[in-house]
Amino acid sequence: MASILVLYYSRHGAVKQMAHYIARGIESVPTVEARLRTVPAVSPVSEATQPSIPDSGAPYATLDDLKECDGLVLGSPTRFGNMAAPLKYFLDTTSSLWLSGELINKPAAVFSSTSSLHGGQETTLMSMMLPLLHLGFVLVGIPYTEPDLSTTTTGGTPYGATHFTGANGKNPVSEEEQRLCFAMGKRLATLALKLKTS
Repeated sequence: MASILVLYYSRHGAVKQMAHYIARGIESVPTVEARLRTVPAVSPVSEATQPSIPDSGAPYATLDDLKECDGLVLGSPTRFGNMAAPLKYFLDTTSSLWLSGELINKPAAVFSSTSSLHGGQETTLMSMMLPLLHLGFVLVGIPYTEPDLSTTTTGGTPYGATHFTGANGKNPVSEEEQRLCFAMGKRLATLALKLKTS
């Protein structure tokens, strides 16, 4: 059984929803499972701590989750065209995996959500790609053979799946966005199997 880590931070739930659509795509590939994990919020109060287990939702990620996965899908809301601080904070703890080279040649993909249509979705995806390249991951996008990529009026890019929540954060994940999340998850899982057996 191959395992794909779907690691995300979600403040208002949109990225979490996308993670579940991506997981469905991953698990549409026989013998591949999706492992959903999140990261705790970062507090501006230096004494504040999060519980070691979240009250609900996916468990918090550990470095072992990264070491043991056969592929990674990384998701974050957009923060001024960049990934959210909690996800960056977690990635900053991966130096030991960079030094050991344990993540080299694993496939990875990225996804994001933002409240404005041109609010930095693509730069956020690129910001998540940079540490993945340093860690040795092989990046996977969404090819234009996916028809929704050419017709969507909501989210979706060749760099990774995206979602447009609207200024009030209430837009549901559109059917096109759902299909692109599914397609990206399926493509990553298929490539992870090929890399695992080669």
